[in-house]
Amino acid sequence: MELRNYTYIVECSDGKLYTGWTNCIERRLRAHNSGKGARFTRTRRPVTLRYLEISETKSEAMKREAAIKKLKLCQKQQLIKNGSLEKILADNEIII
Repeated sequence: MELRNYTYIVECSDGKLYTGWTNCIERRLRAHNSGKGARFTRTRRPVTLRYLEISETKSEAMKREAAIKKLKLCQKQQLIKNGSLEKILADNEIII
């Protein structure tokens, strides 16, 4: 499993969105869904990956996370709608 830098949005079981960054999306999703992820997602399991971006560096991924967190809900929903999640997963051989 190759380590990369990702910015992601997951949808919680209550419909709320959580944005984060990681260097291993598979491991991070497992953490969220086992209750060992962010405090926000612990009581809102299961979470489902809805959006994913790959960044060159950790710094870029963290900056993008901060930028996405500042967006309004409708803007985050637009990102998800216009994103290419399935293509990114397939092109990068990510199995979630």
